[in-house]
Amino acid sequence: MAIPAFPNPVTRRALIGGAIGATALLSVGARGALRLPPGLFALGVASGDPLADGVVLWTRLGPDPTAPDGGMPPVAVPVRWDVAEDEAFTRIVRSGQARAEPDRAHAIHVDVRGLLPASSYFYRFITGGEASPTGRTRTAPGLGAAVDRFRLCFGSCQKYEVGRYAAYTHMIDEDPDIILFLGDYIYEDNAKPGGDTIRTVGQAPGTDLASYRARYAAYKLDPMLQAAHRAAPWLLTWDDHEVANDYGGLRDQNNGDPAAMLLRRTAAYQAYYEHLPLRDACRPRGSAMRLYRTLDWGSLAQFQILDDRQYRGMPACQPPGLVEAHLKYRSLIDACPDLGDPRRTMLGAQQERWLMHALGRTTAKWNILAQQTLMHQQARIDADHLERGPQYSADSWSGFPAAREGIFSRWAEAKTSSPLALGGDIHAFAAADIHDPAKPDASPIATEFVGGAITSMLHDDSFERLAKGNGLAFAESDVRGYGRVDLTPAGGTVVFRGLADSRNEASGIRDIASFALDPARPGLSA
Repeated sequence: MAIPAFPNPVTRRALIGGAIGATALLSVGARGALRLPPGLFALGVASGDPLADGVVLWTRLGPDPTAPDGGMPPVAVPVRWDVAEDEAFTRIVRSGQARAEPDRAHAIHVDVRGLLPASSYFYRFITGGEASPTGRTRTAPGLGAAVDRFRLCFGSCQKYEVGRYAAYTHMIDEDPDIILFLGDYIYEDNAKPGGDTIRTVGQAPGTDLASYRARYAAYKLDPMLQAAHRAAPWLLTWDDHEVANDYGGLRDQNNGDPAAMLLRRTAAYQAYYEHLPLRDACRPRGSAMRLYRTLDWGSLAQFQILDDRQYRGMPACQPPGLVEAHLKYRSLIDACPDLGDPRRTMLGAQQERWLMHALGRTTAKWNILAQQTLMHQQARIDADHLERGPQYSADSWSGFPAAREGIFSRWAEAKTSSPLALGGDIHAFAAADIHDPAKPDASPIATEFVGGAITSMLHDDSFERLAKGNGLAFAESDVRGYGRVDLTPAGGTVVFRGLADSRNEASGIRDIASFALDPARPGLSA
């Protein structure tokens, strides 16, 4: 069933005679000496990381969202929140008060508990005589509970300047239990005029806290993105552009000063947290932010959500002296002995131990590895240096093959049930079987799906041409869109949904590929 369109922010008149009257409304932030400017909820609302008894609710007060202070005075503001069983808020089940603090950009994260499992709820925020737009969310089934069916939509790479967010209109129509976003929520730099560019962010590139905040605000003012956040809870992880292109650990793609990169990463992590519905366990602590975590959906599915940026090792196969000279890293590399070194890490030792433990303990029927990019070894052709022939990306799992194969081996060793790897990053759709590295000719042990890009383009003529040699059963690089996954205890489907024109906010959509999933027989079935 399609989710009905949510109304515009509730007016004071609309609230009179409802669950809270004008007196109650005015009692929260509108009385007293402080007068707040209008339009406090311009950035909308969101929910995320659902549990069986609760969910995270988010908003940020910002009447002038892209201004350095968001248009807010430098004081803490009390904000009321309500959770109800109905959209009219006649059956409110939880309420409370949070504080929007200026040092957190007046963002609010409410970890609501005491809700019923596998239930839908409506929520809102109130302050300064205004009510926010109404959001809808849902809780997860109880731990170990039987689940008949589960639907998620997943996507990534929503570069603002090169497209419209029509994909989200269609996601809402899918009525997903969860929307999974796999990185590049913002792009830190501005697109060059011309080419793919159809609109502008209107903000300086992200380099410090103020500029990252302004970029998130510019993205989140998009009405289609706001509507998707109101429609369902989100699970999120990041990729590189939330900080800087092709960054890893404390290095940027230009191999610059690590101290400067640390300051930049710290600012980017704080802005990321401030603008998304993440639990307090993910809140940045200094320059670090733990984003890897699991999330269970009853007995049916478990997500293992990865962070492949913060802890990764050095790029492989770089020319001698490049690091010492602080020269730009090569993103495409020839194979060298360093490439397969088992000591090289994509996830860092602590996250790897956590993941291996989780893959051994999970009892879910389906196990969804939510990570950033294509896991298959992918040969590529450098369009500027065709004479070099096929090379590998130093910035994806192709640059860390031993770390990737460690995950595949753990799936086989632990007999992890029905693994699915979902990814983004490459601005294309892809599907492939995954095999046990110790038995490459045996039947598949898992499947991989990369769900396209919301808007970001891929200009690589070699992607589809090399797909078969790269082990991809399906590859499509000319269409933008997202993936939809439907799971039941007996099986499931993955459908790639492609927009007719990602530059048109009214674009239609179609199924461009569909795959059947059988937990008794891992592997692709078109």
